[in-house]
Amino acid sequence: MEKTYNPHAIERRWYEAWEKSNYFAPAGNGAPYCIMIPPPNVTGTLHMGHAFQDTLMDALTRYHRMQGDNTLWQAGADHAGIATQMVVERQLAAQGKTRHSLGREAFVQEVWKWKAESGGHITRQLRRMGASLDWSRERFTLDEGLSRAVSEVFVKLYEEGLIYRGKRLVNWDPVLHTAVSDLEVVAEEEDGLLWHIRYPLADGNGHLVVATTRPETMLGDAAVAVHPEDERYKDLIGKEVELPLAGRKIPIIADEYVDPAFGSGCVKITPAHDFNDYEVGKRHDLPLINIFTRDARILLPGSKYNFLDRYEARKQIVADLEALGLIAEIKAHKLTVPRGDRTHAVIEPYLTDQWYVKVAPLAEPAIKAVEDGRIRFVPENWSKTYFEWMRNIQDWCISRQIWWGHRIPAWYDDDGKIYVARSLQEAQQQAKGKLLKQDEDVLDTWFSSALWPFSTLGWPDNTPQLKTFYPTSVLVTGFDIIFFWVARMIMMGLKFMGDVPFREVYIHGLVRDAEGQKMSKSKGNVLDPIDLIDGIGVEELVAKRITGLMQPEMAKGIEKMTRKQFPDGIPAYGTDALRFTFASLATQGRDIKFDTGRIEGYRNFCNKLWNAARYVLMNTESKDSGQEGGEVKLTLADRWIISRLQLTEQTVIESIRAYRFDLAAQAIYEFTWNEYCDWYLELCKPVLTAQEPDALLQRGTRRTLVRVLEALLRLAHPIMPFITEEIWQRVAPLAGKQGATIMRQPYPVPQAEKIDQAALSEMNWVQSFILGVRTIRSSMNIAPGKPLPVLLQNGSSQDQAYLQNNHAFLKSLARLDSIAWLTELNHAPEAAIALVGQMKLLVPMAGLIDKQAELARLVKDMEKLRKELERGEAKITNPDYVNRAPRDVVDKERRRVEEIRLSLGKLREQQERIQAI
Repeated sequence: MEKTYNPHAIERRWYEAWEKSNYFAPAGNGAPYCIMIPPPNVTGTLHMGHAFQDTLMDALTRYHRMQGDNTLWQAGADHAGIATQMVVERQLAAQGKTRHSLGREAFVQEVWKWKAESGGHITRQLRRMGASLDWSRERFTLDEGLSRAVSEVFVKLYEEGLIYRGKRLVNWDPVLHTAVSDLEVVAEEEDGLLWHIRYPLADGNGHLVVATTRPETMLGDAAVAVHPEDERYKDLIGKEVELPLAGRKIPIIADEYVDPAFGSGCVKITPAHDFNDYEVGKRHDLPLINIFTRDARILLPGSKYNFLDRYEARKQIVADLEALGLIAEIKAHKLTVPRGDRTHAVIEPYLTDQWYVKVAPLAEPAIKAVEDGRIRFVPENWSKTYFEWMRNIQDWCISRQIWWGHRIPAWYDDDGKIYVARSLQEAQQQAKGKLLKQDEDVLDTWFSSALWPFSTLGWPDNTPQLKTFYPTSVLVTGFDIIFFWVARMIMMGLKFMGDVPFREVYIHGLVRDAEGQKMSKSKGNVLDPIDLIDGIGVEELVAKRITGLMQPEMAKGIEKMTRKQFPDGIPAYGTDALRFTFASLATQGRDIKFDTGRIEGYRNFCNKLWNAARYVLMNTESKDSGQEGGEVKLTLADRWIISRLQLTEQTVIESIRAYRFDLAAQAIYEFTWNEYCDWYLELCKPVLTAQEPDALLQRGTRRTLVRVLEALLRLAHPIMPFITEEIWQRVAPLAGKQGATIMRQPYPVPQAEKIDQAALSEMNWVQSFILGVRTIRSSMNIAPGKPLPVLLQNGSSQDQAYLQNNHAFLKSLARLDSIAWLTELNHAPEAAIALVGQMKLLVPMAGLIDKQAELARLVKDMEKLRKELERGEAKITNPDYVNRAPRDVVDKERRRVEEIRLSLGKLREQQERIQAI
């Protein structure tokens, strides 16, 4: 093995070998186990959220593959209608072309061409993460088979009256000219204005004041609403007001939607341009007055405002109202503004003809499936979110006014009659020869995604794969798409397969930065998983984080922050360190704080494992390690590490089954670093380097070294696939294992009969003894290599037996000069004391330390810390600093102050111990 662990020398080599050998395909003889990848957008690049959830899915897949299950991790990508169309339209714009100048067919061909050339970027990145997806079965939501499934579902739902066409309000993007889903709308708080407008009463007796953040929409008002119990307006209910600038009279209505405590208690109702107003309008049978074009320009032929942009119209309307004396007040106001996540344009509630799925009949069985336990959410509390959404579900708008996607399988004759069919030929048969034109719209991307668990397995054909792997085993996803994707898959699976699409839904948190902030380009805190794997220089990182569209001040701030955080750039940590970091962070909380300090620690962990393997190989290769059998003798350390391995295997298996990847990673880390490397390898040295070697003991220790390491590699493989494969290839023959890859080896199984409780107890005593000596060395500032005399007092017969058994170990590992018992007749000298159970362990201080010099050093160190503490406390108790400094800076300073307090307390304890000598 190379002296230094270099992940880049092994990762690509092993992945290519695995894929070439078809190791990712289902092969086990056990029960079927299947995970469907949440299909990434074909336009996408791997972000931290992808890398996190793909690590967890791969860990589950590798674990079940090693358990012998017939394991499939289904690969695929989503056509991502709007996102992909925008990418290609931008490319065309750079050439002075538009999709309209090309025409629909030619444009769609351009998108397919782009997909062939550039659409595989994220799948290449998934390979870099070690994702063991079965690429031979990779699917695409627009491929022929999935498109057939989409048409089949649409037709069947339409024939059952569960799909219909209707005019309703949708989220409308005036730049893209399409309806968008709630998930594609980013609602953020912005500074705005609240205009208080006087609406004159129609009878001339005064006016009502309404407040609005969007004065331009008043042109579409259909009523003014008040609360039915509001005494101020009871007498006005049923009367009318003059709608300013519109020349119309509108009624005053009573509705409990109105909050009488907000503003004047009067609310303008614009049913065609506000979702809440739309519901009020339905209750009161109000007209739907659309005042916008699809570009969000005013649509009022004959009006002075006709065809003005909405914001130009706003300025003109406010000016005209002021001229008429109808503006009562204008106030600064914080409001939530919905913007398109791709165009950043303000989204308009817009009245338009769209296709809808009638969801309530589909939702009822989907709710029951979770209630009766056929589907289990992990953590369970997410089922409450699911129920809340499903019990308040609205019909689903499934049409989009774009060209890239599944075109709606509906055709129209010249009279406007609709023919829904699987193909044009089928539609023509229905139309009996009439001339037909297909609907221009495409389906919402989420429609095809809802069929993913069964369409990818061959439905509507009853394929062997469908019979084997449906229902799938678990869905791994973030909480933000429980409604948009999870719920819809459940509804469609139950409807078309008669069974749930998955048995469990594991909901993970969202990856945030070290301070708990959402990662976003505007904050400049985005981390790229590939940069963490390969490393990146600071200049390149700064350039990557600053986009050309940023304001100069924002760009300057991001550059400053990046240079401060990563003055030398990001070092190359390798894939296994990143994956182990993700696993260790996979608690069942809502948010995951990603700190590069953690990944650095786990890169060190990879180094530790690598160096341990080198030590084992140096001491076992070309030596008798028991692989051919033969008699052996086991030391206490051998029996202890074998016992600890069984208990660790049990913890890891229980943790993975409970989706507690953090606990599995913690158990692997602690066993590897603390027990195998720090303790067991050290305890082996006296046996392996003995001047008068015992051949049976040495064979036993070498056999234990390689067998435990080999099992540990299999145990860690699902989380750290590359380093474990590389080391296993060298260690496996020494442990008597055969096979081409660790991937196809059985996962370790704990064996209760190998747990030696006596060895665990005795080894616990040995560790306590050695740690007691080390604590005294540390607290008294005694050099690690200086041999110490140790006296023992109050020991039991068990203590005496343990000492006799392990005398050589203790002297070697604790660096002891001598060990002796103090009798009642002996007077205990001035000594530092540690406890090993009830037994006292004394290290005489005579000649070991200069008591006065050590106390003087401690006083000096404490004084330095006191000054730092005073400075820190002055900062965090200063209101100016607390209120003006960024919150994360203040929190960091508070943590620093707390750490200084703890350090000062430890020094005081050390001072008291030395003074007591």
